[in-house]
Amino acid sequence: MRDVYEYCPEFENEKFLLRLISAEDSNDLLKVYSDVDAVPFFNSDNCNGDDFYYKTLERMKQAVDFWIFSYNERYFVRWTIVDKEKKEAVGTIELFHREADEHFYECGLLRLDLRSDYENAGQIADIISLIKDTTYDLFYCNIIATKAVPEATERLQALCELGFVPADKIIISKDGTKYGDYYILENK
Repeated sequence: MRDVYEYCPEFENEKFLLRLISAEDSNDLLKVYSDVDAVPFFNSDNCNGDDFYYKTLERMKQAVDFWIFSYNERYFVRWTIVDKEKKEAVGTIELFHREADEHFYECGLLRLDLRSDYENAGQIADIISLIKDTTYDLFYCNIIATKAVPEATERLQALCELGFVPADKIIISKDGTKYGDYYILENK
């Protein structure tokens, strides 16, 4: 498989398209990242205090510029989730290869940010299904880990339907901060 940082693949089904984020997504993504009902479900663990709640287009553009820079520097890949019928961005998926000295060593860490009207089990499962099987090869990992807080009942339902199980360990950052509420899917 080609290096995801040299060629970023696109994924699609009847409803959604996942493609590498671009500056042109900023207007649509502001609707996601200014959605007060969506923000509590975003994974901001180990993100230097950013809660991903953006109120202005300028701040959204800065975030998108950083995500593009991070892709170019090989830190992580952030795909825009496009609703194909509405032809608009409704969220993002971030993935990266995580190396650490604990249980989550060499895992693909998946962050899913969705507008609140897409936070339902069926749509979440449709979106994650697009990329989950390819993640192992793209990010050289044997497990996928993603966060779902207890209040994210629709997300939890989708993850269970896809075979994710609660992690029996927590993530520990390089500075020793501990993060919980993770679910994992092992490569079979």
